[in-house]
Amino acid sequence: MPYYSDPLQDGSGLFTSGAPIRRWTVKAAEPVSYEVEMAEGLFDPASTLLLEKGDPQPSGPGTGRVRRVIVTDTVVDELYGEAVRGYLDHHGVEYEICVLPAGETAKTWDNVLTVVETLDRFGIDRRREPVIGIGGGVLLDIVGFVASTYRRGTPYIRVPTTLIGLVDAGVGVKTGFNFNGHKNRLGTYFAAERNLLDRTFLKTLDERHVSNGLAEILKIALIKDYRLLTLLESYGTDLVATRMQGPYDGPHPDPALEVMERAIHGMLEELQPNLREHKLERVVDYGHTFSPTIEMHALPELLHGEAVCVDMALTTVLAERRGLISREQRERVFRVMDDLRLPSWHPLCVPDVLLPALADTVRHRNGRQRLPLPVGIGSAVFVNDVTERELAEAAEHMAEAAAVTR
Repeated sequence: MPYYSDPLQDGSGLFTSGAPIRRWTVKAAEPVSYEVEMAEGLFDPASTLLLEKGDPQPSGPGTGRVRRVIVTDTVVDELYGEAVRGYLDHHGVEYEICVLPAGETAKTWDNVLTVVETLDRFGIDRRREPVIGIGGGVLLDIVGFVASTYRRGTPYIRVPTTLIGLVDAGVGVKTGFNFNGHKNRLGTYFAAERNLLDRTFLKTLDERHVSNGLAEILKIALIKDYRLLTLLESYGTDLVATRMQGPYDGPHPDPALEVMERAIHGMLEELQPNLREHKLERVVDYGHTFSPTIEMHALPELLHGEAVCVDMALTTVLAERRGLISREQRERVFRVMDDLRLPSWHPLCVPDVLLPALADTVRHRNGRQRLPLPVGIGSAVFVNDVTERELAEAAEHMAEAAAVTR
């Protein structure tokens, strides 16, 4: 009689076949749990949020001190390095700070190895000393990738300092870096233990990078949240000019806070049931069909959110030409893009770039386009039948529409 274990409630278990046993089937389910918390004043000496994860006992042989590796980039270190070091010194933390170059062009294997070498040099305790990443989406993707692979898994904490990090890169579980001319060609799914979102970092962000993050917020508005779109229409120019800081004059005391809350909640609502992308039809892929190729071709001209917005403009035109949205709705979307200081066209929107981009996405999405298109404002549908001719005509129409808006 073969031995076997009964399946557990989640479907996991160990199953055997044959007598004597010659085959085993292992089924296991790994729970994923992580925290996303909005907070302010993370480097205030009175705050302990940054140090609350990890072993509560002092770590490090013979030190009697909490130990941490901090990974950041040159821009953040210039702006906040003194505050970070003062905070760690105040709490008696033994630490090393690894400073990487800033920007998409820094998302490389060499910088991944720089972080690994820092962890080795510091002698980090794999389970008790979470790595802390402080920076934009590029930096957090690198730190997440290293954490997911270093000693097969080391806990980490994310502190996004850009708007795109606060509402997108800093709330999911994807990590990665660019390779062989492709965006995020190598990566993993690995949740940070804690994601601490402090919008006061945006005070030192230039307006272009605020607009860059608003592109990902606009994405959520167009595919699932009409209320969010109305907020961007009413307050978009102010959100850019004030760098998402409140309060504001008028009937809404703090629209930036509601915009961020709705964007984060909408993103997590879509990610939570499909964290590892077992289902490849994802509405949050809106704006991410053509943009990876456009962004990499345009480096360093286009920021990530700008490339996403160009993609959204193109697919909005595709939707209009298919009768999924009206001309008035498309014009409304383009006006919001303009208010947010985002591009609704780019010279790379030509068949020679778009067709290979679509082909690469089809490979990424398991042989089908799975292209999300807006239906009205606040909903979406997936299509798999966009043709070369349709794409070329939409690109031409897009250029004309963007010229009118400008």
